[in-house]
Amino acid sequence: MILETLNPMHYNITNVVPEAMPAATVPILLLAGFLFLIWNYEETSSIPGPCYCMGIGALISHGRFLWMGVGKACNYYNKMYGEFVRVWISGEETLIISKSSSVFYVMKHGHYVSRFGSKLGLQCIGMYENGIIFNNNTALWKEMRPFFTKALSGPGLVRMISICVESTIDHLDKLEEVTTELGNINVLNLMRRIMLDTSNKLFLRIPLDENAIVLKIQNYFDAWQALLLKPDIFFKISWLYKKYEESVKDLKGAMELLIQQKRQKLFTAEKLDEHVDFATQLIFAQNRGDLTAENVNQCVLEMMIAAPDTLSVTLFFMLVLIAEHPKVEEEMMKEIETVMGDRDVQSDDMPNLKVVENFIYESMRYQPVVDLIMRKALQDDVIDGYPVKKGTNIILNIGRMHKLEFFPKPDEFSLENFEKNVPSRYFQPFGFGPRGCVGKFIAMVMMKAILVTLLRRCRVHTQKGRGLNNIQKNNDLSMHPNERQPLLEMVFTPRSITGKCQGD
Repeated sequence: MILETLNPMHYNITNVVPEAMPAATVPILLLAGFLFLIWNYEETSSIPGPCYCMGIGALISHGRFLWMGVGKACNYYNKMYGEFVRVWISGEETLIISKSSSVFYVMKHGHYVSRFGSKLGLQCIGMYENGIIFNNNTALWKEMRPFFTKALSGPGLVRMISICVESTIDHLDKLEEVTTELGNINVLNLMRRIMLDTSNKLFLRIPLDENAIVLKIQNYFDAWQALLLKPDIFFKISWLYKKYEESVKDLKGAMELLIQQKRQKLFTAEKLDEHVDFATQLIFAQNRGDLTAENVNQCVLEMMIAAPDTLSVTLFFMLVLIAEHPKVEEEMMKEIETVMGDRDVQSDDMPNLKVVENFIYESMRYQPVVDLIMRKALQDDVIDGYPVKKGTNIILNIGRMHKLEFFPKPDEFSLENFEKNVPSRYFQPFGFGPRGCVGKFIAMVMMKAILVTLLRRCRVHTQKGRGLNNIQKNNDLSMHPNERQPLLEMVFTPRSITGKCQGD
């Protein structure tokens, strides 16, 4: 607000000039004031937000994102100025939008399929014009997306259910590997291992060291989050980014070795049909000259990190909510027993798990992990009456949007929020449209299968009955718990129907 008070339009300049000031000084001051007004006028926008103020406002704006984190800064500006706000990142105009009609419009239209981020930062993590997550070269992105779409739908979608059940049971049978000396379960580590295992079994199928890869994925995500919006000057000082560069090299090196093993396996295979999967299709495309080796490696890396990065944290938050709301757990268990009885979940059960599905949706609404969507305007446009120039950065603050409109109890965790059908314009946890999350259907299948399999075998308890509000969280590129705190561990006790859960 300090910058706003500096705007000369708020004052009558002649009122603040002392009467005793020499006559020659007054015209000079008036001229300076006029030039200052012209400077600000050129940067004035009809969109609410902090003033530009000769670039000082732009510097403070970018600094706030670096200091507070992307998510927290977006919530700050939306709360301060409204649901459609203009700020600056790296000197570029950036809109923060949490108004449902505007969010829906941006997601729907093809001239918002590009994303934005530091070129040097994206180059460092391998996402600059590679892969699909932050590939802002739309032509290359369109070439890569079909590989992901094919792998994450159809037969792969059905196979993932049995893979998730198998992996969850396997990891529950060896809970001692993620159990502390006090008998508590490191649930985040457990979820990451399950997610990595399921992704590997469907998309790569090469034996790997789960613990080592999970740690490398965590470090890679830290680098991604730290470097995405850094100014160019940051990359001029090697000691500032060296540790992040090393983290990226560690994961990329490990993935390149696994992909090389995959190539050798394909070369020696008698029947290729038995080895066709996501990685295989990419390797074949490279052999045809359609893809570079760098793009193949990055695509496999992104497929392997997606679930351990976001879905594992999402499931962790869900388990905390289950422990915090025993009545919701009872409702879910009643449905699970009715639909499946004593057997494990199958493909045909998925549409009948309505309570479980509503729980998943409400968890993602109430405690999102990915609560921001980043885009860039590829042409001039008008959104809800506001002019948007080509090249403008856009951040869709869907986490805030999900608590502003439509839902009867927006600030509470309640399955009542999904008792009635929710129009898509008000709830978009995965986004939609031409750049919506390509893995949204398989993500729902994975969450259902893992939750149901775990809950059939275990009751979950937080330490001292504490809930989500007791857990410190960082809201930057995504919402993650601060992993230095001791409250993340949980206790699992076996249910009588199976007795298979260990760790009590």
